[in-house]
Amino acid sequence: MGFRFFKRMNILPGVQLNLSKGGGSVSLGPQGAKLTVGTSGARVTFGIPGTGLFYTTNFSLGKLGRLFGQSSGDAEVQEPTHSTAQDGETRVSAPADQERLPPDFFDQLSVPDDQKELAAGCQALAKGDEDEALAHLRHATHLGDGAFLAGVLALKKGQLQEAAQYLTAAAAQENELGRRLSRYGVAAMLSLAVTEEVSAHVGPDIRGVLLTLAEVYQRQEKRAEAIRCLERLRELEPADVLVKLSLAELLMENGAPAKDICQTVVQLAEKVENDTAIHTALLLYKAKALHILGLLDVAREILTDALKQKKGRSTDLLRALRYERALVYESQGERKRARAELEKLYAEAPEYEDVKARLGR
Repeated sequence: MGFRFFKRMNILPGVQLNLSKGGGSVSLGPQGAKLTVGTSGARVTFGIPGTGLFYTTNFSLGKLGRLFGQSSGDAEVQEPTHSTAQDGETRVSAPADQERLPPDFFDQLSVPDDQKELAAGCQALAKGDEDEALAHLRHATHLGDGAFLAGVLALKKGQLQEAAQYLTAAAAQENELGRRLSRYGVAAMLSLAVTEEVSAHVGPDIRGVLLTLAEVYQRQEKRAEAIRCLERLRELEPADVLVKLSLAELLMENGAPAKDICQTVVQLAEKVENDTAIHTALLLYKAKALHILGLLDVAREILTDALKQKKGRSTDLLRALRYERALVYESQGERKRARAELEKLYAEAPEYEDVKARLGR
């Protein structure tokens, strides 16, 4: 879910996969929240109750909850254990029996023949050897969990066609996802960097598969396929603003979209307030859609209100809001105001969009 207006984290490349002993861990379970407090501030992990989706952010818990249509009181906070690292940061961790898998964990299990490659792949992951893990998991894609893990590892290695193949196979086994790993007492968590501040955490279920597959398709520039994944994910998680933003961005990225697409984007942003930078970006696309639909006054109002909140908004996002407002001014016949806005943008970034051409330079 790479967004235009947010700097992406670039760690392997923004994808992490961890295995641990399963159970009710605050970091792995289907609901709850955890807080990590350090010298740089607080980081919150928020789980959407009743789903397999977790998000981690530097926002407050209340703001994070509003990303997904939940109040902070909806999050069931379990009692974690605390430890203090040498750097002085207090970390919240899972209970002792939820720790990361020991390397010899699978040696202690009796595994059916058809699951031996899955177990061997998990064993390699527990040892930190992802190449060996993928070599085994390629032979376990007849199992939903094997296909999911293989797809994630292929994505990490940039092998996008292979990742799409395995994740599609996992999606076809929707009802089997998570079953084998659960029988082993193992929880698998995938972390996808969404923006510099927000990461999504999912497990081997249909939500996790769709989110990861959408990421693969976006990296392959397969717009239609990514949209289908996100539309299905939106059916499952209708309040998830990150999914709405990703869908709106894909729908609006090709020039001037058709009227029905613009109407869809307006509906995606229904009742959205300017709570976070994610909301601001969605409001930008709403204003773009309204502009195309000819609803200029309301588009201008949305852009002006969005620009009142600058804290936590990237320079690129703020410039995009100002540029779109300049275009709305032009459409309203207010050429002096449009030119003034464009001149300011030119002074800051002469090569931004088509500002130079619009100013006749």
